[in-house]
Amino acid sequence: MLDPEYDDNREDIQSSLKRFEKMLAQEENSFFDLDTLEQIADHYFIQSRFDEGLKACDLGLLHFPYTLELIVLKAQILGELERAEEAMELIENSILLFPSDTDLRIVKGSLLSQMKQHEAAIEQFLNVLESTEEKDEVYFRIGLCYLNWPKPREAVDMFKKALEHNPENESALVELANALDEIGKIEESIPFYKQFIDIDPFSFTAWYNLGIAYSKLKQYEKAIDAYEYSLAIEPTFGSSLFNLGNTFMNLNEYAKAEEAYRLCLQHDDPNPELYCCLGASLERQRQFDEALTFYKESVKIDPLWDEGYYGLAVCLTELDKWFESLHFLKKAIKLNEANPLYWTGLADVEAYLGNTISADEAYQKSLELDSFFAPTWVKWAQLHYDLEDFEKSADIMLSAIDELPEEAELYYRSAIFLIKAGQFKEAFHFLETGLVLDYDKHVLIFDYFPNLETQKAIFKLIQQYKK
Repeated sequence: MLDPEYDDNREDIQSSLKRFEKMLAQEENSFFDLDTLEQIADHYFIQSRFDEGLKACDLGLLHFPYTLELIVLKAQILGELERAEEAMELIENSILLFPSDTDLRIVKGSLLSQMKQHEAAIEQFLNVLESTEEKDEVYFRIGLCYLNWPKPREAVDMFKKALEHNPENESALVELANALDEIGKIEESIPFYKQFIDIDPFSFTAWYNLGIAYSKLKQYEKAIDAYEYSLAIEPTFGSSLFNLGNTFMNLNEYAKAEEAYRLCLQHDDPNPELYCCLGASLERQRQFDEALTFYKESVKIDPLWDEGYYGLAVCLTELDKWFESLHFLKKAIKLNEANPLYWTGLADVEAYLGNTISADEAYQKSLELDSFFAPTWVKWAQLHYDLEDFEKSADIMLSAIDELPEEAELYYRSAIFLIKAGQFKEAFHFLETGLVLDYDKHVLIFDYFPNLETQKAIFKLIQQYKK
């Protein structure tokens, strides 16, 4: 539908767009030839400006009522506007006029899928297969239908067939990766990306998506290489810069992450996630004052961005501004009660401020949401240890061990708290288990018993497991 000389005629198109928008604003009539109206409508569709695109289609069909390109585009726009039934009526009426047109039937299939009539949609697509040369596009549509069903395994097969017919179908490649990811086989997408890159080594989006695949596999060094290849081709591609920053964060290379995020900020529109990530990179470098600036920007753009409030709270805690931190933690929790980190942060601040009951409740809430995070168990037990409620500390550790039986630290802490509670027999049992799991972590005991050498029984047991 898009004129092949569209890019070359950009200045003319821009002039036509201005004239069209002036006509809409002033509610005047103005003449546009068919080619121009198709280009205008297509432009708005690509830009996701569907209301304007629909108006362009309607104007075109008013003067050129049987133009297939405008009919198909209008139906697609109506679908994007979630007016699927209206779009279907348009397509059905047009099929009566153009019964052999494959584009109409492909759009009909897509609309059926959108209306959750997946079996009918697939049947429609299969009927089109026999009469079209663009078989990759039809298999791609079937794949999307299965993906939306959702039947990701069947989707994988269809996307692979699309690529068999056209290895350069990048959309099929991306969706294949998504489907493989859903079934836990993202690694299988990598050969397809490499095959595509062999055909088109200057596809910055292919390199970018390859980077995503490596990132999901936690192969961060390879992901970095892929993102950097993408940026060598298109240095201003914000998505690659952002993901590059995220990858450096995963490698704890915070200065490099900061650099990538700052470059991304130069080329992408400001958004709360980007500001938050930049703030986090600075926070990890202990540049708390500057980190605060970016966290503030994130919530300024989106006052409902809970991660921004949490970032503010973390920095303020590090700056010993506990009451301010408490305020932002409560805001974060109000927006997202299901994040256990927020509750742990709240508990830490409440504990520091001496609000033991509130801290106790917050730790418990955090662990109700995620019982597999050992540091929260440790902090909760330590809260009661500091109150000299050693039996409670030991009970918390026993509950932690039930959830995380392979965490050696929990056994050592259980032993410590049980010794403090005077339950020596039980303490020795947990100490021995900790020594078996990870001998080196026994040094933790010295933080609580600096003169451990004087405790002959304990010291003897530790020596028995010395390697």
